[in-house]
Amino acid sequence: MIQYNFTTRIWKHPGKGGWCFVSLPTEISREIRAHFKWQEEGWGRMKVSAVVREVEWQTAIWFDKKRDTYLLPLKADVRKRAGLKIGEIVAVQIRI
Repeated sequence: MIQYNFTTRIWKHPGKGGWCFVSLPTEISREIRAHFKWQEEGWGRMKVSAVVREVEWQTAIWFDKKRDTYLLPLKADVRKRAGLKIGEIVAVQIRI
């Protein structure tokens, strides 16, 4: 497995019931696409393992063409277990 570590801000997609995400840094997204694009499933989805504040879970990152980067969704359960808040800057680890 290849591991990537970065810090980023938690944001919420606008609109009713909007999901919460972190955006991967552009440089890391470009590297992932260059080496692992073949692992993408439909809509630019790629399975990963993620860790935030010692909370680890199996999930997927999604490539957002408008932002030109991958997005990591943060489900309510993960945010609750890790004590995360929208707008907060957090350290993230993903493994592909």
